[in-house]
Amino acid sequence: MDRFDIVIRGARVIDPESGLDDVRHVGVNGDVIAAVTTDPLEGRVVIEAGGRVVAPGFIDMHSHAQTLGGRRLQACDGVTTALDLEAGRSPTAGAHAREQDGSPIHYGWSASWALARHRVLGRHEPDGSVGDALRLLGDISWRGTLSPRQLDAMLDLLRYDLADGAIGIGLLLGYAPEIPPEEYLAVARLAASSGVPTFTHCRELVEVAPAGLADGAEEIVRAAAETGAHMHYCHVNSSASRHVDRVLGLVDRCQREGGRVSTEAYPYGYASTVIGAAFLSAEGLRGRGLRPSALTYLPTGERIADEGRLEQLRRDDPAGLVILDFLDEADPAQRAVLLRTVGRADVITASDAMPLLPVAPGFAEDTWPIGAGAVTHPRTAGCFARMLRLAREEGWALAEVVRRCTLMPVQMLEGVCPAMRHKGRVQVGFDADLVVFDPASVTDQASPANSTRVSSGITDVFVMGTRVVSDSELDTAARPGRGLRGSGPPEGLAPADRRSLWR
Repeated sequence: MDRFDIVIRGARVIDPESGLDDVRHVGVNGDVIAAVTTDPLEGRVVIEAGGRVVAPGFIDMHSHAQTLGGRRLQACDGVTTALDLEAGRSPTAGAHAREQDGSPIHYGWSASWALARHRVLGRHEPDGSVGDALRLLGDISWRGTLSPRQLDAMLDLLRYDLADGAIGIGLLLGYAPEIPPEEYLAVARLAASSGVPTFTHCRELVEVAPAGLADGAEEIVRAAAETGAHMHYCHVNSSASRHVDRVLGLVDRCQREGGRVSTEAYPYGYASTVIGAAFLSAEGLRGRGLRPSALTYLPTGERIADEGRLEQLRRDDPAGLVILDFLDEADPAQRAVLLRTVGRADVITASDAMPLLPVAPGFAEDTWPIGAGAVTHPRTAGCFARMLRLAREEGWALAEVVRRCTLMPVQMLEGVCPAMRHKGRVQVGFDADLVVFDPASVTDQASPANSTRVSSGITDVFVMGTRVVSDSELDTAARPGRGLRGSGPPEGLAPADRRSLWR
């Protein structure tokens, strides 16, 4: 009998591509799955997993928690790949070069439209660091009008990042509502010609900002129809909020007519961003039917008392993190809106995980456990376990929820990111990126009061065959994660051309 490096015995194996959902033994050799069988297996390490589920590791397409601490929290939530495709990073080559210390999980990012704009306007030369794009969110300097020459230079910078391995183009359009729709279409045309998707934080909807330049949802589907680009609609639950049924109906109609539009959502009624975001002005909140007290300012933990305090914080600390209650989960009608969104079969699960904000002296990124040393949105630590808990409580098919956390993002990205072709399945020859969990007990434990508490019921996580989480304990020395890159556009720019693009 062959002896495997690792054997997971007697688990319920869910493979969303083949439809397998039955008890099997799984053998791993090196970094690949070597057996999925009913036959007995022997291994150097044997995990008796009766009553538990083995599934592909979760693929998070929308994670801003791109530091060691954030990635560790996500690993404990069953995530084996976390990509920042909404905000992106730039330059792509520099971002990968900064990843020198290793990562517990795989990572990657899109080309950042916001940073490219900032660059051609002469405001900032990005260095590929984690915080570059997020620091822009409350800054108005990158939102100026581009001349035709600057627009061409900005598009060329995006081409460079695609050539260097960026996975599509991320557009933070909701943070720059004055940008003309023609520029958005120009970026969509670039994406279409390059064969890559875009990932959009949309403008506000017409119900919220009737005087806006475009309805955020209609703009996305229009771009898909006019350019043929694959337009991905980020966090449709928080962007559309109580208007999500109208928005998803629009997406459905576009898809039926052949447009390539996809969506994602996270299972929370409260969001997180920076307090200086354009849509968090007093006027923007009123458009959503919200008051300043819907915001919690994370550096102090305070509920914002009134519009005066809101404007003071937006002026003094525009990059300060906040949590925004956009739905009241205690209200049955509003909770039903959330569940209808995240429970839809065609909506990918993505966390929108947020960076860690240190709040205690001495906190460092390698601190573990994180405890009270830092705060974040609870979705950073608990998004995927919460989806599994909801599947149990709401009677959703577990295999379908697993598909939306694994195979759906893989199928969306594998045409532009070659590494994805080997992920998202529990099949022989595929990467041994696996999660083992107890379907009867798995749950999120992070809350606004304890935002870094890790999920429970996720007992083992493997990244390329390395056991990053073992018996519910993180191995802090494990760093098997790899940087994932896009395959680049069909025709890139010659490296020698790059020096003249933005100067």
